Amino acid sequence: MTEYKEAPKGCEFLLREVATQAILTPEDFTEDQKMFRASAQEFMTREVLPMTEKLEKGDHALMADILRKAGEQGLLMIDIPETYGGLGVDKTTSMLVTEELSRYASFATSHGAHAGIGTLPLLFFGNNEQKAAYLPKLATGEWLAAYALTEPGSGSDALAAKTKAVLTEDGEHYVLNGTKMWITNAGFADLFTVFCQVDGDKFTAFLVEADRAGVSTGAEEHKMGLKGSSTRLLILENVKIPKENMLGEVGKGHKIAFNILNIGRFKLGVGVLGGCKRLLEVGVRYANEREAFGEPISSFGAIQLKLGESLAQIYALQSACYRVAGYMDNNLDSIKADDPDYASKTMKAIEEYAIEDSIIKVISSDIGQYIAYEAVQIHGGMGYSSEYEVERGYRDMRINSIFEGTNEINRMLIPGMILKRTMKGELNLFEVIQGVEATLKQGAVEAPDDDGIAYDAFLVEQAKKIAIYAANHAIQKYMMALKDQQQVLLSLADMIIHVYAMDSTVARTAQWIDAQGADEVQAQRDATRLYVSQSFSKVATWARELVCNISEGDDLDAHLDALEILTVTPRVPTIALRTRLAKLLIEREKYPFS
Repeated sequence: MTEYKEAPKGCEFLLREVATQAILTPEDFTEDQKMFRASAQEFMTREVLPMTEKLEKGDHALMADILRKAGEQGLLMIDIPETYGGLGVDKTTSMLVTEELSRYASFATSHGAHAGIGTLPLLFFGNNEQKAAYLPKLATGEWLAAYALTEPGSGSDALAAKTKAVLTEDGEHYVLNGTKMWITNAGFADLFTVFCQVDGDKFTAFLVEADRAGVSTGAEEHKMGLKGSSTRLLILENVKIPKENMLGEVGKGHKIAFNILNIGRFKLGVGVLGGCKRLLEVGVRYANEREAFGEPISSFGAIQLKLGESLAQIYALQSACYRVAGYMDNNLDSIKADDPDYASKTMKAIEEYAIEDSIIKVISSDIGQYIAYEAVQIHGGMGYSSEYEVERGYRDMRINSIFEGTNEINRMLIPGMILKRTMKGELNLFEVIQGVEATLKQGAVEAPDDDGIAYDAFLVEQAKKIAIYAANHAIQKYMMALKDQQQVLLSLADMIIHVYAMDSTVARTAQWIDAQGADEVQAQRDATRLYVSQSFSKVATWARELVCNISEGDDLDAHLDALEILTVTPRVPTIALRTRLAKLLIEREKYPFS
């Protein structure tokens, strides 16, 4: 794994010059990490993929059996410390396992609901007695878990939950009443993490065993996708649980919910990455097999456009995901499982990258929908038939922009979190703003012309300046009222998201060039240039649109002139880049950059 001389801070990509900070890449994986990935891949091939037809028809008992088999193979205990019957491996290993298990979305969702959001609240916020009682069972699959946060009247506004927990007169039990919805694994879960209101307004988490009197579930939901996963209402009617089943403290449930969401957003991005690779593989194989006018359709430029573009976007997404995994491990390496402050230190280390987690959540779901759309399009009419895998993949991919906080919520959070860290002195954005102003005084900067990575790095740095300039203008315009300007926040977030993906992609390719030489990584350079040049144009367009909406007259002219200084027209042969990437993909019939 890549070693860092210092623990990188969250959102430092806005402050540091691109490719000056080491990031995690596939070349850094240890033999143990590769072994875990291979084990997960083998499990999917042997136990899951052959059962998709039965699972898609709603055989949720079979899904539960497969999850228990995953427990026998050690695939449910990745994040659980050895003290409690787990493996306690690093976040990179956990990421690789998640990526491989995501080749079938319904299984990935069921696995994540158990091993991720179903287990981690207990791991990070449970006391020693709670962890000793439940974690060993969850690690092996003896018990399966679920996470119950959402209610019919509270989706994105989770803290508005109405489910009540009332302390009994003797002070020894809580009585729970309410209904939770969209609960993955509800049909077979043994343990639920349930969020309730104590005394009407104290948001609190509880551990609720499924066999307690008053616990029941509704019928299976009829969903657009993820038909292989169990999704039901969780109904709580006078459910009496010991006070010892409270998770964390009274009124501190929001800390559990929000921190678990950070992890969930990162894991979702990794899961989408695995799904994208699968759809890309299915798409290119069909393109090679399907003939039209006497030729395989993979030989047609219109199909090669889709394949080349898809490959570049997945390369960017992979770079962004792996980067965060490396950062997390770097921050978590020094924390011991038996540390009395293990939970708080771990949450602090993970929360450091909350901005990156939201970025990955949004960009992964956007890219995933693009990949799924084009995979169906490559199949033509066959892609609309449920007999073909891409039809299911298209439906399954849609939920990812809603899961773990909608994309709109996450996009509004990103600039808000950046501004908050700046005002607290944790992120020196003002120095970057001063640098942008200095650049404007110098006038237009000439782009480097080279065959390596310098031109791509230049585009990233200019995109950062454009995004920072637009953000500064919005801050000066609205001040504290910026938080209420949702469309402005969405626009700023889109710029920041693409800057992060650009920065990650260039950093990864730069490391590859340093290790092997530019001539040996032509395909990676092609993917980088294609993605970065197109993202740069998007950032520049969004910035111009933003200033046109918050300025007018001479003020608008001045801002447009400033953006003109920072903007260049990328001189990139996108058709040639896409074609070369497509031909590589057509030859190998699988994602080539793992």
